[in-house]
Amino acid sequence: MSAWKRLRLWGRQRRYLIRRNPKLHLAYRIVVGVVGTVVLVCGIITIPYPGPGWLIVFLGLGILASEFAWAHRVLTYARGRYDAFMDWMQRQHWSVQAAAWLGTAAIVVVTLWLLGAIGMVAGWVNIDADWLASPILS
Repeated sequence: MSAWKRLRLWGRQRRYLIRRNPKLHLAYRIVVGVVGTVVLVCGIITIPYPGPGWLIVFLGLGILASEFAWAHRVLTYARGRYDAFMDWMQRQHWSVQAAAWLGTAAIVVVTLWLLGAIGMVAGWVNIDADWLASPILS
């Protein structure tokens, strides 16, 4: 038996032991719910930024779907809608794709400005412009 199969078998055995004990099962579901929710929220926050925002969202939903049927339905629906949107976007004219990229870039720049990152980097290179400072963190 391969190491991967042994590891899966070990994990299933542990999960069956947890399911047999109602208190342990409830605690496990609570932990999965909290961890999945934290990962999902982090993913939602990082969607507009370059990097794996959607991957983190789907990872959080996958964690939740391991224990909750509603999360499995949401994951299936979201995956389908995401694939449909990406297919639609690829069929669009280059100008529509460019507008989507520019909109995403604008969201990133505005949130970095609001969080004070642009003002901080400007300070590193001795640029002292008041308008670069965050209006909410000043």
